Amino acid sequence: MKILFIHQNFPGQYKHLAPALAAAGHQCVALTLRVKEPQTWKGVRVLPYGIRRKQGSGTHPWVLDFDTKVIRAEACFHAACELRDRGFSPDIIVGHPGWGETMFLRDVWPEARIGLYYELYHLSDPAHLGFDPEFQAKTGETEKLRIRLKNLNNRIHYNVGDMGISPTEFQAGTFPPEFREKISVIHDGIDTNHVVPNPDVVLDLPDGSRVTREDEVITFVNRNLEPYRGYHIFMRALPRLLKERPNAKVLIVGGDEVSYGSKPPKGQTWKQIFIDEVRGRIPTPNWERVHFLGRIPYDTFISLLQVSRVHVYLTYPFVLSWSLFEAMSAEAAIVASDTAPLKEAIRHGENGRLVDFFDGDALVDEVCGLLEDAEMRAELGRNARQHIVRNYDLQSICLPRQMEWIGKLADMTAGVVGD
Repeated sequence: MKILFIHQNFPGQYKHLAPALAAAGHQCVALTLRVKEPQTWKGVRVLPYGIRRKQGSGTHPWVLDFDTKVIRAEACFHAACELRDRGFSPDIIVGHPGWGETMFLRDVWPEARIGLYYELYHLSDPAHLGFDPEFQAKTGETEKLRIRLKNLNNRIHYNVGDMGISPTEFQAGTFPPEFREKISVIHDGIDTNHVVPNPDVVLDLPDGSRVTREDEVITFVNRNLEPYRGYHIFMRALPRLLKERPNAKVLIVGGDEVSYGSKPPKGQTWKQIFIDEVRGRIPTPNWERVHFLGRIPYDTFISLLQVSRVHVYLTYPFVLSWSLFEAMSAEAAIVASDTAPLKEAIRHGENGRLVDFFDGDALVDEVCGLLEDAEMRAELGRNARQHIVRNYDLQSICLPRQMEWIGKLADMTAGVVGD
């Protein structure tokens, strides 16, 4: 088959599926903004496309998000037309619609079967929109209208996709029933043969020191350090945590940008805002045990999880991070927020500990309790890894299910463009 992948940051969620399909003998091509020149990656021909239009002035703020997606969709449409005119006609298109690129692809190839990665439907009910009152928009009742309009992209893609895939039940469950009927819940998969516990791990820190499993290491990981992933809660817990654990080293991974949610005040970062908030309550000797590592290479990240004595993961009701499952696969003892996405990953007292997202004292209590109880840490870690191996292993579970999903997509009759 001829298979076209669409992802603005390819391979993204297709880093295992695309090479597997290429290895199986399919002709795989990808369109992406990530590269500037054509290249071949693991058997996949990766082709660039560029944005041709800038966002116009005067766009209503409620539809800025959709305007950006249409701009990308237009650019991807033109690239697809060029590909079509050169003779490429995919049997299957597999794409992530989150940035809009896939919006017009059925207009280019009406006979192709299209499978979409349904990551999240934006909910405006109080449990989601009002989850963290501290960071609620100051636009009052109109904020729920803006959030509802963010689903314009999802709604347009309803008639684009023949089938859908979503990595977790929580994420699939955010979509309305008509979408849910199309969606198969299949996780991207964790390479549990690579992400393993390592009692001999050594991690070098930027200050020249190093940590091993003999050290009391607490880890916290975000793509970017921001409220959506509970960075503010963790930072506010640090003064007490460092005081109660005088030998602990805290390793924090994450960038200074914003992946989700509101931006910080102009010229500032969420990272520095909450450092400034708590620094005056942390004596310098204690602060020297806090290490901000920024963004780190993947192998370094795995070593960080392997050296962790307790790993903290916090999130709003939102997309569940790969890093949580990777920490579990490395047999880390997890303390996580008792929020909806965690329900299918962590069973309290069995393979991790759950605390109220906003309760910093409870967070400290749970972390300190685990640091004092090596037997409990070991049990939680073993059970966490078993849960990942049994439910999310890449080679034995997730990739075969993804390949089966592709087979079902191939057997379908293609849809038609709808209004």
